[in-house]
Parts: sequence; structure tokens; C-alpha cells
Amino acid sequence: MKTAARPALEIFRNRVRLRHLYCFVAVSQTQHLGRAADRLGLTQPAVSKTLSELEELTGTRLLVRQRAGTELTTAGTRFLRHALRILADIDAAADSMAGEQAQPRERIRLGALPSVVPAVLTDALLRFRAAHPEVGLAVQTGMNRGLIDQLKADVLDLVIGRMDDPVAMESLWFESLGPDSLALAVRPAHPLAAVARPALLDVLAWPLVVPAAGSIPRHNTESLLARHGLPLPSGCVETSDAYLGRLLARHSDCVWAAPLSAVQRAVAEDELVLLPLDTQGTEEPIGLLRHGDRTLSPMAEALADCIRAAARPLTAQ
Repeated sequence: MKTAARPALEIFRNRVRLRHLYCFVAVSQTQHLGRAADRLGLTQPAVSKTLSELEELTGTRLLVRQRAGTELTTAGTRFLRHALRILADIDAAADSMAGEQAQPRERIRLGALPSVVPAVLTDALLRFRAAHPEVGLAVQTGMNRGLIDQLKADVLDLVIGRMDDPVAMESLWFESLGPDSLALAVRPAHPLAAVARPALLDVLAWPLVVPAAGSIPRHNTESLLARHGLPLPSGCVETSDAYLGRLLARHSDCVWAAPLSAVQRAVAEDELVLLPLDTQGTEEPIGLLRHGDRTLSPMAEALADCIRAAARPLTAQ
């Protein structure tokens, strides 16, 4: 006798199409309906409709749609693993039709926090590209929890990120690359740059650029202010984009609060200067995250070595 779930399973098998999987994977990887639509050459309403069809077929919510983007549900993370495997098998079948001389194309999928892009990630990729120009790299930046979810869903092979709570870190392995403390930077001609020992209250007299809400650096920024009895002022620019933070601090009187990894290249190139403020207690280790139950490919391990080398200045802090 068939169970109650059997008719639903048959409906899914008979009606699911590759377009559902391609659409779901594109949205999962871009975390945005509009960007997924651009990648697929579709309109955003068409992408939204296809996702709704897929969720109706699966009988569960796979993605949470928010104003800033999309986020995988627990069921969506599980489904993504299977969708990626199916599409990879289809690509392999297509490659097999090209003949025996077709060479496999290696491609490493790397995720990284935006704060590590200016220093650690840039240096690591330049090192790796010089040694292995034939290997493809797909790099994605994002918030720590989103990167972890995509690593667990096999969207990414390796992540430069931070430790998270035990539930989120389940099945993952974390290798510390060193501490990353909060730093406050301004342009060299900023009035605060001439102050020998500025106080946090002095800093709050100027426009602030602070990390995005929900991030660990943002929490550290608010905690640092709270220890001095100060609230985060209104009117801040909130962003985890290191490039934007650098430009705002360089071309205005903004004070940029960000992890040192985001600031240090601009400081080394004399575009910005660090304010001599005590930020002790804001250190958070960044590190390499990978699946704990599998080994990296030789090329992915070579990339990890390049990341370790690029992160050595963090260890020296």
C-alpha cells in the first residue's frame, strides 16, 4: 500500500525540470533574485515564479526572500546539495560527448569575508595565479553565516571566515590564520590624524563608516563604544564593503571602523592612517573553513597554502 508521501513524490519526479534546478542554484549562489535573473538571462518575475513552482513541487520553503536578498532554509541547504550534484553530472555527461581528448577543467570555489579582500585575499590570489595560471577560481564574498551555509551546501570548496556557533560549525573544520582586531582609520590630512591621543568621544564628533549590522565586526564596534559608555551614533554609513569604506575615508572626513585586515593595505600605501586608539578586546580570529570529513584537492590545498602565506601579517599582530 502506498504511503501518503508517495503521490507527492511521484508528482515531483514527473514535473520537476532542469530549469527549476538551474534557477534554484543561481539564486542560492548569488543570494539575490535580480542577480540570478541577470545570470540566467531571465526577468526577475520569471525567476520568482520558477522558484515558487519548485517550492510547490517539493512541498516546503527552500528560500527566504528578504529585501536585501535571499537566504537558504535548512531544507533548501539539503536540496541544494542534490541539485548541484545533478547539474554536475549533466555537465560531465556533456563533456563526455566531446571525446576522449576533452580535458577536465579544474575550478576552485572560494568564499571570503569582504574585510579580508584588500590584504589577505588579494595577495593569496596573486600568489596562486602566478603558480597555477591554468586553474579557474570562482570567488564570492559575503557575510560569515551565508558563506558557512554555502560551504555546507557544497556551493563553495573553501572559505576564509570566522568561527560561528556550534550548530552552524557542525561538520566543518576551522584553521585559525590569526587575530583580526578592530581598527579606526582616517585620511592623513584628517584633523584627528594630528591628535596624539584622540579619545573615542573625539571620534564620534565625525561621520562614521561602520561594519554592516549583524556582523561580528559590527558587534565589536558597538561593544567597544559601550565599554566607554557611548552609544553608536545615528547617521552612520553601514557597510562591509572594504572598497567603499576605503574610498569614503580617503575622500572625506569620515572615520572608518573596520577589521584591521580591511584597512592595512590602505595604511601601507599611505592612503589612510590608523588612529592610536586602544581596541583591545575586539580581536576575532579569522581562518580557513572546510568540510571536516573530506580532503581538499591538490590545487585547493595549494590555494590554502597561498592564503596561509598571505595571512602571516595577522599572526604577527
